[in-house]
Amino acid sequence: MKILALLTLISVSFPSQARATTFEAQFTELTDRYFDDYFRHHPSEGTSAGFHEYDTQLENYSRQDVTAQITTAKTFLKAVRALGAQAHSQEQGADVELVTSQIQSRLHELEQVRSWERNPDLYSSGVSSSIFSIISRDFAPQTQRMQSVIAREKQIPGVFAAARSNLKNPPRIFTEVALEQISGIISFFKVDVPAALKDVKDKVLLTEFQTWNQKVIDELGAYEKFLRQDLLPRSKGVFQLGKEKFRLKLRYDEMVDMTLESLLKVGYDNLRQNQKLFAETAAKIDPERKPLEVLAEVAKDHPAPAKLLEAFRDTLGGIVAFIEEHHIVTIPSTVRPTLEETPPFARALTFASMDTPGPFEKIAKEAYFNVTLPETSWPASRTEEHMQGFSRGTILSTAIHEAYPGHYVQFLWLHNVKSKVRKLLGCASNAEGWAHYTEQMMLDEGFTANDPKIRLGQLQDALLRNARFIVSIEMHTGKMTFEQAIDFFVKEGYQSRANGERETKRGTSDPTYLYYTLGKLEILKLREDYRKLKGKDFSLQQFHDEFLKQGFPPIKLIRRALLGRDGPML
Repeated sequence: MKILALLTLISVSFPSQARATTFEAQFTELTDRYFDDYFRHHPSEGTSAGFHEYDTQLENYSRQDVTAQITTAKTFLKAVRALGAQAHSQEQGADVELVTSQIQSRLHELEQVRSWERNPDLYSSGVSSSIFSIISRDFAPQTQRMQSVIAREKQIPGVFAAARSNLKNPPRIFTEVALEQISGIISFFKVDVPAALKDVKDKVLLTEFQTWNQKVIDELGAYEKFLRQDLLPRSKGVFQLGKEKFRLKLRYDEMVDMTLESLLKVGYDNLRQNQKLFAETAAKIDPERKPLEVLAEVAKDHPAPAKLLEAFRDTLGGIVAFIEEHHIVTIPSTVRPTLEETPPFARALTFASMDTPGPFEKIAKEAYFNVTLPETSWPASRTEEHMQGFSRGTILSTAIHEAYPGHYVQFLWLHNVKSKVRKLLGCASNAEGWAHYTEQMMLDEGFTANDPKIRLGQLQDALLRNARFIVSIEMHTGKMTFEQAIDFFVKEGYQSRANGERETKRGTSDPTYLYYTLGKLEILKLREDYRKLKGKDFSLQQFHDEFLKQGFPPIKLIRRALLGRDGPML
């Protein structure tokens, strides 16, 4: 019987394996060609991914290149769909869906959202990002990277020529934001780019760099003048995507098919739940004071600026120990990220960040956990305001989100993903959803022993993300004005008015920044469904490991892999 069973298995397996080899070879060849074409149009992303053959190239940005991208993307979409019919496993089908969705998202952006026609910041921030990708990591000697910077800088004048040609009636807020950003971008080229390449000694190369770097600074100055004097007066467009474009963006970017009305209900329900928990938690700290007064007092519990990095370093050790002792998730490597002060050229952008190498980076493999310290030149009031963003609870929440078991652990798992598609393609509701989910999950599992001050900080972060969720839908479907959105962040999300304004500005050009809460809630729903499926055999660590081994695709695809079926995602 055993021999017969083995022979039967062999007779069934050989034809199936032959089909798999044929499909896999064809799909690999097709997706390789697609990525080659994609990075040809987006070479800066190629650099970030670890493909350094693109280091001397720069995005074209011309209307002709937009047309070429649309044409080739449609050709690839047709080919992927045709080949996808031959997929005979769930994993293969999921990769086909992932590539299909990415191409659809790209076409939706190029043809419908049309940021290249509506957003002037795309060009000025785009060129700074392109240079940042060269100077931010030591994947090659500084001399070689300076040569790449020069090669890209030589192409930057063409970027601003394309901007002047492409931009048609942008929303006024987009032009205002571009103007707000540009002084920092000019400073980036004046100060940060030379500082990042300060060890180059070749005088001829240095002279060429200084010439072209100054040319870029001059081009940025001319672009600023164009924005202020020419474009701003005729910036009368609307920033709102409208219901249909918003729905399709959510569908293609995150594979979410729920109606916007249903999503709003989910968002409001979670907001009210977190507000209730916030009030209950604040009362545990001081029942005599209002919740926001308690929050203001908790924010004062922060280390001295000189002790901030040490506070993060001490926190990481405790988090990792808890994860291991309580079997939260497998950490694939004992190598920790390098904790350091945020480099000068990135300090204006973030309080803290996880800078991981691209999935195909072979040289600069270090991961950096960057924390932005206050500048020594700041007055005491500004320093205190900055440090209140690093209260004891916020430090813990940030370390969980950025490092363990958030972004850094997900990055470590990505090394084990074999599929090139899964290494390169994913979505924000997975990556940011996972990191945001871990903030709550770690406390739910008992980390910090239910310290109410820590929980209050986690809930404030959750309320900020709740406000993004609701504002993104309401504002882009025309049901909430810009001013009403600011008020919503303040009154419902418990944010300062200054932060509410920043968040609302971000939401005008990042319309689906609901992905933090969206992803967290999708993961919580999936975890509960997986628990029901496994019954007494459920293991939190197994669930997390199975989740992370998938890469970072839309959670719809992970549901199918873990549950074997589709179903309600929220």
